[in-house]
Amino acid sequence: MTRTLYVASAESVSGKSAIAVGLLAELCARGGRVGVFRPIVQAGGPDPLAELLHPLSTSQVSVDRAVGVTYDEVNLRTESAISTVVDRFHAFAAEHDTVLVIGSDYTGVPAPAEFSTNAAIAAHLGAAMVLIVPAVNRDVEESVTAALVSLHEAQARHAEVAAVIANRVPADQVPQMQEELQTRLRQDAEAQGGDTPAPLAFTLPADSTLAAPTVRDLMQAANGTLLAGDEALLDRETSGLLVAGMTTPHVLDRLREGNVLICPGDREEVLIAAILAHSASTFPSLSGIVLNGGFLPSQQVTRLVEGISVELPIITCQAGTMGAAMTMYAVRGRITPHSTRKIERARALVHDHLDLDALVPVAEDADAPSTSGNGHRVVTPLMFEHQLVARARAADAHIVLPEGTEDRILRAADTLLARKVARLTLLGDEAQIRERAATLGLHLDAAQVVDPETSPLRQGFATTYAELRSHKGVTAEHAYEVVADSAYFGTLMVHAGETDGMVSGSITTTAHTIRPALEVIRTSPGVSVVSSVFFMGLADRVLVYGDCAINPDPTAEQLADIAVSSARTAAQFGVEPRVAMLSYSTGGSGSGADVEKVRAATELVRERAPELLVEGPIQYDAAVDPAVAATKLKGSPVAGRATVLIFPDLNTGNNTYKAVQRSASAVAIGPVLQGLNAPVNDLSRGATVRDIINTVAITGIQAKG
Repeated sequence: MTRTLYVASAESVSGKSAIAVGLLAELCARGGRVGVFRPIVQAGGPDPLAELLHPLSTSQVSVDRAVGVTYDEVNLRTESAISTVVDRFHAFAAEHDTVLVIGSDYTGVPAPAEFSTNAAIAAHLGAAMVLIVPAVNRDVEESVTAALVSLHEAQARHAEVAAVIANRVPADQVPQMQEELQTRLRQDAEAQGGDTPAPLAFTLPADSTLAAPTVRDLMQAANGTLLAGDEALLDRETSGLLVAGMTTPHVLDRLREGNVLICPGDREEVLIAAILAHSASTFPSLSGIVLNGGFLPSQQVTRLVEGISVELPIITCQAGTMGAAMTMYAVRGRITPHSTRKIERARALVHDHLDLDALVPVAEDADAPSTSGNGHRVVTPLMFEHQLVARARAADAHIVLPEGTEDRILRAADTLLARKVARLTLLGDEAQIRERAATLGLHLDAAQVVDPETSPLRQGFATTYAELRSHKGVTAEHAYEVVADSAYFGTLMVHAGETDGMVSGSITTTAHTIRPALEVIRTSPGVSVVSSVFFMGLADRVLVYGDCAINPDPTAEQLADIAVSSARTAAQFGVEPRVAMLSYSTGGSGSGADVEKVRAATELVRERAPELLVEGPIQYDAAVDPAVAATKLKGSPVAGRATVLIFPDLNTGNNTYKAVQRSASAVAIGPVLQGLNAPVNDLSRGATVRDIINTVAITGIQAKG
């Protein structure tokens, strides 16, 4: 049976979008196919909230099927429109395990009637409502009274209310709000009699990041254009506006971190001073500069700006100072698909302040997952990634990132810290890293930064390394130079227990990451070779491919080691291992040196790990397709159902994973190294921020077993 939550508010500007983002992340982390449904939307174009939330869900259904009716349809024929919503919802819900329904946005009918319509729809859907009550510009009593009014209206429409969330509560009111809301909801339930329990009470504090508009929001509101700077930085949140209506020294005195400076375009001395202040370590970092009045800087100043490669967005607009300021002051923060920091902050707030186990109890049949037509468990790539992050958050590992000055690493670190995926140490010059993070609008205060060149750990690490490599003639003096390299320093941090794992390789070779690990951390007992796997996220399942990155031509003994290590890695990440030892022949149908190597490796796997389900030699189609398996290897517990696929050599494995990734639009997560005494994982030099986040999550899970 599909579980359904209906998120709604009786007011506009309630913060519903942020709560929806956070709830969706929590639901996806619990597994299953999670979709988002919008019962009422505006006509004439895609719904912005559906466009935001649908890519964050694990739904495979197109977004156009995730909406009900338009406001016009509700206004013209309310009962008929609600009936249509119910029909479309059930068609959508039939393909999901959990559906998050997001109520309407108060852009159509008057507010009281609109909330009543939402409550009526929730009742018809049999969905538990989550009521959101904004606490902005209210005291505790006013907020609680508003919550009770909304609760009674929903109950009058026969809707079940599971929870009431007081949102955007001032920090100093949070404890009082939580206590008062919980008490009054309980008293209200008791006064009504009956056996219906009181709704759950939650309180979410106001958050400056969620409330802040981005530079892009301000630019669009003022009909401005980007004159100079990095367009990507337009998505940085702003902390406030500063109107430069005074002399330059007084402007500099009033700069604050994250400000947008507004000044007439002909005030060139202010423009130059602001750019220099932004670049200086002695002044706060700005989010942008708006030059109003339609004036452009002179050719000389423009050439100066171009010559110093300004990344700070500089915007021009036609409005006067007062008009531009008033327009931009009125802009509210909103979450869009590009609002990375807002999305992560919303996830963190909901995770920290809502008890999802109480709100959505685990069903008795929760361990009976959805299956595809082939009988395997349905796990989409996004679902797998959500589960990775949830497990890594629970592991709370400490990961070192040696490439601390690389922008992708910094952006990933910002997200990892916001989502509490891991504790982080970045290696590199601290001033350089902090300055670059401020320029990019990132918040890395929670990250430790260590400079290998100046760290007090360097001498001890040099002594350790010299001892470990003395048989190779490494002296203490040479070791002191070697450990200044960030990859070696990070590896020695793992070896010393300063951190739990390491992720590197976004700007260096695989060898530069693996060599220190082999020299310092070394292989696990009983493992002859370090190898790798990729988690291949197909449309409805996750397969494990090994080895596609490390060993060019493994022997039969090494191939058996790779198979056993890969099966253990698969099990560690929730993939039930059924191992297929791949070859160009299935069973006894072929012969040759390559086939015999795989046959010998299969027998070694059976000897070393008799509990594993393993089949080999077997062709890829017979391993994954039940129909082919029925004709080629009938009765095998692995054929047609393999989850761990072991390739006979690197040439085959590397080409196959890339072919599947590109041709089948699969998500390849990895390589994940295995066989070391502690987790060290390598990034490709083309790694995206998403790849880095996934790899850190995997490393954290490996570290904690």
